[in-house]
Amino acid sequence: MSQKSNRRPEPVVKRSVPTKADLESLVTSMEVEVAALTECFVGSGWKLSFPAAKLPAIHYALSGCGRMTVVRSHSFALRPHTLVIMPPGRAFHIEGGEAAESGGVLKSREARVLLPSPDDKVQTFRAGDDAPQVSVICGYFRASYGLSIDIFSTLRSPIVEQFEDLDHLASHLKIALTELSARRVGMKAVTASILKQVFVALLRRSLASIETWTDRFAIFADPQIARAFADMVEVPGGQHSVQSLAKAAGLSRSAFMQRFQHAFGQPPMLALREIRMRHAAKLLETQALTIDQVARAVGFNSRSSFSRAFRRAHGFDPKTYRATAGASKEE
Repeated sequence: MSQKSNRRPEPVVKRSVPTKADLESLVTSMEVEVAALTECFVGSGWKLSFPAAKLPAIHYALSGCGRMTVVRSHSFALRPHTLVIMPPGRAFHIEGGEAAESGGVLKSREARVLLPSPDDKVQTFRAGDDAPQVSVICGYFRASYGLSIDIFSTLRSPIVEQFEDLDHLASHLKIALTELSARRVGMKAVTASILKQVFVALLRRSLASIETWTDRFAIFADPQIARAFADMVEVPGGQHSVQSLAKAAGLSRSAFMQRFQHAFGQPPMLALREIRMRHAAKLLETQALTIDQVARAVGFNSRSSFSRAFRRAHGFDPKTYRATAGASKEE
């Protein structure tokens, strides 16, 4: 006689996308950080290998032709303006030119990308001494809300999208390389903004198909949960509660809790605390508000309770964090 399983069935979610207004809030509030940006040149008969990394990677082919192969998985062609988002934890290599198509034995070189990049320098990797058959801008990044809500954490296979020269992604990414190479004031903000533009272009393409959207942006595949989450990221200091968020989603408290946990892997109030602590860090870095004002802006009535929460999240009390952030900007 078979025993009944105690495992709860996964929530049934209508396959749809968030509203335009919710997407605007989610895109605006998305945090993008560039951990490393590299230039990669691969010649004929060579492959440039990348070990698995904890962060997702972005690759954009600037010129030439080749192939990208995910270890123990599939491969796909690279031609100018091919965009690839590689999930974290995947080893892969880029093959150059004719040798990539012939199936012959390739000589190999490993790209040892330092994460984060020391001094925010652009790293350059070459496989082969002759003229490169394919040139690719490669980078590692974080696209998230809060401290651990990673937009691409649920991505299971690479995103491959073919753009064109008129989309201007190549020129945007070249500006990012120039910014990092020149090390001018505000380079981190500029490069993060450029990468965000790339993600917006990808998001717009993905909206053309519900299947494509839910595969690439599974974290926002439940429009009702996305509605409540958009409220959280748009007004992190609001007087949110499970009940108010469930009401915004149009769900019962129990259904909201279950579906939020399924979408984000954590309870809503924990996610809200992470969003508030990330927002608080940004406000402290601007040096524009007092610590008491920052505390109120992220929903705390008590400076002491805010300081305890901030210390648990960032390892420093707000005053020390602000001083450290100010010192790093002066260097």
